[in-house]
Amino acid sequence: MPPRVDATQPPVSAPARVRRFTPAERWVHRTTAALMGVCVVTAACLYIPAFAELVGRRELVVRVHEVAGVLLPVPVLLGLASRAFRADLGHLNRWGPHDRVWLRAALRRDHRRALRPAGKFNAGQKTYAAWIAGATLVMLGTGLLMWFTHLTPLMWRTSATFVHDWLALTIGVVLAGHIGMALADPESRRGLRTGLVSRDWAEREHPLWRP
Repeated sequence: MPPRVDATQPPVSAPARVRRFTPAERWVHRTTAALMGVCVVTAACLYIPAFAELVGRRELVVRVHEVAGVLLPVPVLLGLASRAFRADLGHLNRWGPHDRVWLRAALRRDHRRALRPAGKFNAGQKTYAAWIAGATLVMLGTGLLMWFTHLTPLMWRTSATFVHDWLALTIGVVLAGHIGMALADPESRRGLRTGLVSRDWAEREHPLWRP
């Protein structure tokens, strides 16, 4: 016999908030962001004369910049111990037809929800993640060539310096855009801060995500 349903009891509603990130995922993001911030600030102190004069102690700034750069991949490597983080990497690396739809709408600046389908991560976030991961590896490689000068020919070091400097400028511009978009989306920031987002936001911004 099926259980009796009490009509006087209100229906059980879905929770107002859903979990988007685990503590391990938030730790990886925060630690990576902090190391990237140190790299950007120290780079500015090394290359912008006004900042260099203000801070001084160039040798110390160089060492801090080098150590932060070498440590930059470490949070991601440690995060691989988390099943949720590995699952997120799978989401970021998996592209589908809906991502092409999202990108076309973004290029046309069309903000209609029906033309912005997204899973847990939208196509813009996937593009940014892939680009910043590749740029970080290139920066690490060229930085090591510049650091260990006695191991490589002068031509290699000169080329590495050119790539490192111009890519650093590009990363600064891209990071500024990333931060600007984050500031415009309080609910997304709340997800990274607390791990929880509102169900309404999830259904509106990531309709293909099934938390």
